[in-house]
Amino acid sequence: MSLTALAENPLMPAQAMPVYLINIDRAAERLAEIQRQSDEFGFRFERIDGVDGALVPREQWIDVDHVRFQRRHGRTILPGEYGCYRSHLTALRQFLANGGEIAIIIEDDVALDAEFLARAAAAREAAPAADLIKLVNHRWNGFRAMARSLKGDIVGRCLFGPQGSTACYLVTRRGAEKIVKSLSVMSLPWDVAVERGWDMHISIVSTRANIAGFSRLQRTTMIGWRRDYRAAKSSALRRFPAHIFRTLDFFRRIAYVLTTP
Repeated sequence: MSLTALAENPLMPAQAMPVYLINIDRAAERLAEIQRQSDEFGFRFERIDGVDGALVPREQWIDVDHVRFQRRHGRTILPGEYGCYRSHLTALRQFLANGGEIAIIIEDDVALDAEFLARAAAAREAAPAADLIKLVNHRWNGFRAMARSLKGDIVGRCLFGPQGSTACYLVTRRGAEKIVKSLSVMSLPWDVAVERGWDMHISIVSTRANIAGFSRLQRTTMIGWRRDYRAAKSSALRRFPAHIFRTLDFFRRIAYVLTTP
């Protein structure tokens, strides 16, 4: 996978942290939209050449435990999920290779603004022990506040999950190292796997409100439609192990939220 630097302008002020954009080749319109945001709001990003799961035959997939995924999640893996998983690992590995201490990973359907980087940095200052801060989520059930940033964002954890979405998150070097090691083999969708701080022994928090939105291009999904998820679902009997796994994770999450600094 190649890393392409974009929006580089020597006249722009130094950026507090690098931003890595996951983008596949056929999502050119999404790339153009992020470029437009970059030009308007004055931030720089580096493009990660993402894995397009739709173009990789299933027999060529690497580092996937299909049996464990079926047992844990109750269905088969969608090609888009495979591509998403591999792309995020590529982004984290590139961040580690570049030698930085902190970075932001974004997907190409986010909508950023002029306050995005400042709010992310403030959230980091409010939760200095966190290895990963989710900056965009779909759900906040049972949210427990831990701190308030100087920009007014509440940082904490949710008793119930998964919260959904990995469209935008801040990660430290220590967090990236542990995530890459723990999640090198796919056995859950990326957005589910990366929230499981109790399993990776890292500190994960989230902001109470999204610091980035979604562009209109989110509707052109690259992962899968509702009908695709239904088609991949196993029979009720074969989903029984997944129910057990989720029940155990429910209690592990609660213990994690209540006891982890």
